[in-house]
Amino acid sequence: MDMLLFFILGLLVHFVFFGSIFDIYFTSPLVHGMTPQFTPLPPPAKRLVLFVADGLRADALYEFDENGNPRAPFIRNIIMHEGSWGISHTRVPTESRPGHVALIAGFYEDVSAVAKGWKENPVGFDSLINESKYTWSWGSPDILTMFAKGVGGDHIYTYSYDAESEDFGAHDVTKLDTWVFDHVKEFFHAARNNQSLFSKVNEEKIVFFLHLLGIDTNGHAHRPTSREYKDNIKVVDDGIKEIVSMLEHFYGNDGKTAFIFTSDHGMTDWGFHGAGHPSETLTPFVTWGAGIKYPQKVSVQKFDDAFLKEWKLENWKRQDIHQADVAPLMASLIGVPFPLNSVGILPIDYLNNTDLFRAESMFTNAMQILEQFKVKMTQKKEAILPFFFIPFKLLSESKQLNILRKARSYIKQRKYDEAVSLCKELIHLALKGLSYYHTYDRFFLGVNVVLGFVGWTSYASLLIIKSHSNLTRGVSKEVKKPSHLLACSFIALGVLVAFFLLIQDCPWTYYVYCLLPIPIWYAVLRDQLVARLFIFTLGIEVLVLSFFYRYTLTAGLVAFACWPFITQLRTRAKSISLSWIFFSLLLAVFPLMPVVGRKPDIFLVMGAGLLVLLLSLCVVTSLLKRKDHFINEELLLHLVQMLSIVLSMYVVYTTHDSLLKKQGLPLFNQIISWITLASSFVLPLLSPTSLFERLFSILLSSMSAYLLLSTGYEALFPLVLSCLMFVWIQVEQETLRQPSVSYKQKVTSLQFTCSPDITQFRQLYLDDVRRAFFLVFFLVTAFFGTGNIASINSFDLASVYCFLTVFSPFMMGALMMWKILIPFVLVMCAFEAVQLTTQLSSKRLFLMVLIISDIMALHFFFLVKDDGSWLDIGTRFSLPVTCFFFSSCSISHYVIVMSMTIVLVFLNGLAHLLTTKKLELCGKPKSHLI
Repeated sequence: MDMLLFFILGLLVHFVFFGSIFDIYFTSPLVHGMTPQFTPLPPPAKRLVLFVADGLRADALYEFDENGNPRAPFIRNIIMHEGSWGISHTRVPTESRPGHVALIAGFYEDVSAVAKGWKENPVGFDSLINESKYTWSWGSPDILTMFAKGVGGDHIYTYSYDAESEDFGAHDVTKLDTWVFDHVKEFFHAARNNQSLFSKVNEEKIVFFLHLLGIDTNGHAHRPTSREYKDNIKVVDDGIKEIVSMLEHFYGNDGKTAFIFTSDHGMTDWGFHGAGHPSETLTPFVTWGAGIKYPQKVSVQKFDDAFLKEWKLENWKRQDIHQADVAPLMASLIGVPFPLNSVGILPIDYLNNTDLFRAESMFTNAMQILEQFKVKMTQKKEAILPFFFIPFKLLSESKQLNILRKARSYIKQRKYDEAVSLCKELIHLALKGLSYYHTYDRFFLGVNVVLGFVGWTSYASLLIIKSHSNLTRGVSKEVKKPSHLLACSFIALGVLVAFFLLIQDCPWTYYVYCLLPIPIWYAVLRDQLVARLFIFTLGIEVLVLSFFYRYTLTAGLVAFACWPFITQLRTRAKSISLSWIFFSLLLAVFPLMPVVGRKPDIFLVMGAGLLVLLLSLCVVTSLLKRKDHFINEELLLHLVQMLSIVLSMYVVYTTHDSLLKKQGLPLFNQIISWITLASSFVLPLLSPTSLFERLFSILLSSMSAYLLLSTGYEALFPLVLSCLMFVWIQVEQETLRQPSVSYKQKVTSLQFTCSPDITQFRQLYLDDVRRAFFLVFFLVTAFFGTGNIASINSFDLASVYCFLTVFSPFMMGALMMWKILIPFVLVMCAFEAVQLTTQLSSKRLFLMVLIISDIMALHFFFLVKDDGSWLDIGTRFSLPVTCFFFSSCSISHYVIVMSMTIVLVFLNGLAHLLTTKKLELCGKPKSHLI
């Protein structure tokens, strides 16, 4: 097969494999078409006030300050004299959007939001705000618009400040909260003089939603242990006190207002959220007012943690809930239908009402979740042939009716506790059934994708062995003509599969996943030579393990350091061997460093910059000695790049100092940062194309940008990685060196060229398989060497503060992505040199990389998770059941490995551009004196 056609086909196949996970693991669990359910009894409250303090940890609210006084005295008074309290347990990902959706709509992260970059819910959903008669909300535009988007009617009113106000570098971000409180006061003052507005705010079933972002912003900027974060809690406490007092006065103390104070998520000590650490998942929950139980004094609590004693609340009954349980509680308090997509379970212990009301509310909750189960089951049943449909056996139609009949009978007999218990049983079964039908097609689609994976890997292996290697030397070249029976059998199979999918009205993507393996396996089986052994199985398993245990990379690098001892390299090139061992062991330290939680250390960044400058001086001195004279333009370029390093160090240091003083990001620093980033793409192209000088120029430009994006020890990583890459180039050429050839002379004569002589390319040998494995290993190390790049939670937002401090998710994400790619590009540029020194065709080597990455991808395909946090991507892991299958994984594992196959070709093109292209200043060609 023509090589170009093969690569095009390979890219198409891998795009299909890549897209398959979105149909298999990341489809929305939400369903529509349910009948609204509400409690058929008068509600205790006419109106609900919801305070959400974004980013507030439970311990930060409940604890005492340094002087022994409550940090939030008003909320403490509520807990002890007016309402009920507990901890709201959030689910991962602990982010603002899914947290607010859980609170107000009652369901957790819709995994299909991956298609929207996790920025919004792509599927419409019902919420408490939608079910209310009127809702007025104040706060961040990112949150408020989410519940107003796509909602019909004019019953939702939002008031938000400008997005530019969310500035991590601002002097005082408590203004985000005081803005909300001030505008709420102005709103009710205006209502007294506006008859239409006054009439609306006195209706029943209304909601006031106050979103308070200051605490979260201060936490990101200064950390939750800072004075700013703690003082912001006091500001919020005072603001709530004023709002509650104003509302009670406005409504004449009618006792018909219910209040809820909680948070969407917590925050780690280092100022981040998104994962499952207790500091992120434990949020405060305090409620009081109409329909809520008063404080209950107890002598024994059912919780065995140390929180109660620390908070001095051991005598006040604590009632923990799940975050999604808040939505049905609020709906029950004001008498609106439970949100249709809610999976929350009503916490009836919070309700101060009759046993009848509590039982009826729980019955309504059970009916509402059962409605979702019925719709999901009907949808799946209608899409599958009757004899293939396997129903959820734990909740048959007869069992549903039996439980509902018993529960209704218990309510009539006033056996309310028994009715509540039955309703909870029904809810748990319905939730299990929802999950069952949502994942119904997962096994069927997974088998088809695996068949495609294995078939394609086998086909690529055959192509390498037959066409691009000496591995089959001596094997008969005679190939039998494929049987017509085989072709007809595969055609018939394809028609049968297509007909099976057609009568079930399956999506078009199902046809792709199910039909793709058929021609692939035909191409494999028509050939008499079938690959039976895949190379470096143990090494591939180590790579797979590294996605779960980063320190596996350390073990691999230590093994690399030992490699010269089992080869002739140790005796043939002692200095190179020692350098290889030293830098392998030095790089092995980085995977042992913490993933997240590291404190910013500007001195390490400064130290990395100084090391780069010292290395630059040594290189310039070496070049001056080696050349007869140093061309002015080349010397000027080196000085400019060294100046760029110095400016980066200056910007990092002064920006850090300015932000500590709360003076914001200096404009000069911001301009220099963007200029440095832009120039890092251009300056390497001005350097000579000799191998060493061009690679070193790329390193200097990359380091100037990387220093601006660093906050601690990671600034040293590209430097150490590049040193190892330089040694790798020498090691690979040494393995091919003839005894009569001077190695040093050969290195100095190497030049990157735009059009390599393909006649010099040789066929593959077994040692080239090792080179391909080295490349994959170094790429994985470049990804995971300093942290878990699969999670945005692993990055300190402070790493982009040299460029901007105003919250801009896409710009910040782009900068963080470039920080990820810099080590990757350094490896690819070094590999360009390896290909040049070993006279190895990149196309042939990519075939081997493709096979290695496909084997890894096959592992992760079965391990993709559609729940959990973005940090769980690289940290949650259980012991393998076999050497091939692991218990937990997520989309990013699969994405990284598949991207290694799909994007590697394009990144290799970038590396080829950086190493071979030469920009001429003023149109004057340069001569390179050696």
